[in-house]
Amino acid sequence: MQSQNGGALAEYAVAKEGSTVPRPPELAGLKLDGTGPQVNVLVTAASGGVGQYAVQLAKLANAHVTATCGARNMDLVRSLGADEVLDYKTPDGVALRSPSGRKYDVIIHCAHNIPWSTFEANLTSKGKVVNTTPGICTVMSAAAKTIKCSKKQLIPLFTSPNKAEVAWAKSIDGHATGKILVE
Repeated sequence: MQSQNGGALAEYAVAKEGSTVPRPPELAGLKLDGTGPQVNVLVTAASGGVGQYAVQLAKLANAHVTATCGARNMDLVRSLGADEVLDYKTPDGVALRSPSGRKYDVIIHCAHNIPWSTFEANLTSKGKVVNTTPGICTVMSAAAKTIKCSKKQLIPLFTSPNKAEVAWAKSIDGHATGKILVE
């Protein structure tokens, strides 16, 4: 299924070369060839479609990866390369506390409804949060951080899905494991 704007939901897709781009050499400051310094990364909702990719890309960057997911998906997320896995319903999972006590250099946030104060308590002094599910509160928090000249950053990542509404609705409800098949 292809949208008019070039997106697709498919196991495999054929695309013209001019419609593709190479994987970037880095993402959120992480060098994906593993040559950068080891950093600590947290991926929230790591068993979802975006979270699964984020865990694997962070491991390519030689990061120490902590991930959150539901209890039923913990083994899956470990198999993707996560070094530490938290059940998001436990007290440590709710607080995003690394079992090894690490602070995070980068948080790839793929979940909903986690307040900035929870992130801020777990970030290094120059840590950043890349929010893949931003809402108006995210934008306001990012603006406030910029105005305060904080070295900690909140970076909203916006996408605009406009096809396959049922599939997007299932994804947005927050409990899909991996990608959703659209027939």
